[in-house]
Amino acid sequence: MSDPHRIEAVVFDVGETLIDESRIWLRWADRLGVTPLTFLGAIGACAATDREVSAAFELVRPGFDVEVADAAWAVEDPDGLRSGFDDDDLYPDVRPALAALSGRGLRLVIAGNQPPRALAALHAMDLPVDEIANSAELGVEKPSPAFFAAVTGLAGVPAEAIAYVGDRTDNDVLPAADAGMRPILIRRGPWGHLHATRPEAARATIVDSLLELPGIL
Repeated sequence: MSDPHRIEAVVFDVGETLIDESRIWLRWADRLGVTPLTFLGAIGACAATDREVSAAFELVRPGFDVEVADAAWAVEDPDGLRSGFDDDDLYPDVRPALAALSGRGLRLVIAGNQPPRALAALHAMDLPVDEIANSAELGVEKPSPAFFAAVTGLAGVPAEAIAYVGDRTDNDVLPAADAGMRPILIRRGPWGHLHATRPEAARATIVDSLLELPGIL
């Protein structure tokens, strides 16, 4: 039987936890025909007012249909990254942190709210993890309890033996804690910095780098 106080698996969110999304948003700014500052400012405004990032598109281009635009972009530039990411977008602490945690025998899982193409991109990185899944594959998104139930199944250990690492209190910390997991909030990206100041962040362990994880788990 698992020790209820021992962490046996670590599950990682994707955007702004493992992946620096800066290049994605800069490409979108160019696509939208606005300056990087304008679009990044709109994203920050959405983070500060608890709106999803999709609202940033509406702020700078009212009536803009992201799905239609993304599909057209794929036709124009089928081999480009467009709204995707690759190995160059990994935060520098990702590989050494994963290697250290894997070396301790922890089961490692990547699972976040991501579109279908993100799954192939993550697999192509050949990261030292045991499972990779996303919301598109699981058929359910955070913060739904069903997402965290699915993640528990992927981890293969009880929820109380899982640490879930993410950059948001609403999508990561609170639902992970409610599921019985140990939430860890990483303070990077606009949501991470903002949400670390909120009262509900007290339910999580806050870190500034994934390299802190081996010392606290």
